[in-house]
Amino acid sequence: MKKIPFSPPDITEEEIAEVVDTLRSGWITTGPKTKRFEAMISEYCGVEKTICLNSATAGLELVLRLFDIGPGDEVITTPYTFAATANVIIHTGATPVFVDVKPDQFNIDPDAIARAITHKTKAVIPVDFAGFPCDYKEIYTVLNDKKHVYHPKPKTLQELINRPLVLIDAAHSFGSSYNGKKSGNLGDFSVFSFHAVKNLTTSEGGAITFNAIGDATSDELYKKLQLLSLHGQSKDAFTKMKAGGWFYDIAIAGYKYNMTDIAASLGIVQLKRFNDMQVVRKSLYEKYISLLSNDSRIILPDFNAKDKVYSYHLMPIRIKNADEKMRSSIIEFAAEKNIALNVHFIPVTMHPAYTSLGYSITGTPHAYNSYHNEITLPLYSTMTLDDVDCVVSVLHDALESILNQ
Repeated sequence: MKKIPFSPPDITEEEIAEVVDTLRSGWITTGPKTKRFEAMISEYCGVEKTICLNSATAGLELVLRLFDIGPGDEVITTPYTFAATANVIIHTGATPVFVDVKPDQFNIDPDAIARAITHKTKAVIPVDFAGFPCDYKEIYTVLNDKKHVYHPKPKTLQELINRPLVLIDAAHSFGSSYNGKKSGNLGDFSVFSFHAVKNLTTSEGGAITFNAIGDATSDELYKKLQLLSLHGQSKDAFTKMKAGGWFYDIAIAGYKYNMTDIAASLGIVQLKRFNDMQVVRKSLYEKYISLLSNDSRIILPDFNAKDKVYSYHLMPIRIKNADEKMRSSIIEFAAEKNIALNVHFIPVTMHPAYTSLGYSITGTPHAYNSYHNEITLPLYSTMTLDDVDCVVSVLHDALESILNQ
């Protein structure tokens, strides 16, 4: 049987040629191609500014740092995500507050956010699971209704907004939209991932997208994020290396989170090809839905809201009456047939790093209910419709073999 991996990158000769051009240019770290990629993302998402970084994790942390979120503060998020979403909160010294997802869904429940807000709440990090946007109208309504308990720190950017910051973990949702607005332009700040398995890749990389916030222009915010992302240098490396431009100041004790031009070269071509790759992903998703919709053993994702466009990043399904052991057996069965399946995600509050801090999945039962029988099927732009037939055939064989034991 044909080997079908889970999510290989879609790299063509065009990406390779762009990278070679960069290698031959004499400039391979942050420089003109990174700036070009930033401009392309801003145009695509309809935002004023983008700053590219070495990961989405870096982007999430930098925004929290930009807003002086730290010890004594609380940040509300979901346990139904990869650990990076929560780890960055820990890094700043703030306290993660985990709230549940909507029943039988994967995205954060705005009503649960409302119940968790206190005077310590400085930010909310919704996660667009699989590339399906959260309910942002509901989230903003909740935050505005609760703004009377918001206590910003004096003389910080927190004073620019009269409610907790909305920092979207959009790692999965490049290409998604909500109420006609592109992902990247739905929160105060949005953070994308361009990791190798994403629907647009730079091998490793990420980006923050944003507009002006209150009296702070997007140019001002960009300069602050640039300082944070590259050691607090008053000049980026490209400017500093120009003839006579050696002098620089370290304005703050910043980090080393910049994107390279090599990575941006991949992104430039990937973004040019993005719409075509999405057409393929959509066709694969629709084929899965067609083949699986009449199987009563399978719970399909509800990604059909009229106000939302899904990015086709993941194909998550749930198996009725399956437990974690059965789910593992199904994945192992498929692996023996050379089909790679996956799980998204083990909730953050089930990991030792968080149970050791006193967190537990018991406080978010809907998150556990969505996780314990979830399986993610392969979905990528070099996959074929015949591959979908093969995956579904093996899945059916696995269900017959394991659920009937």
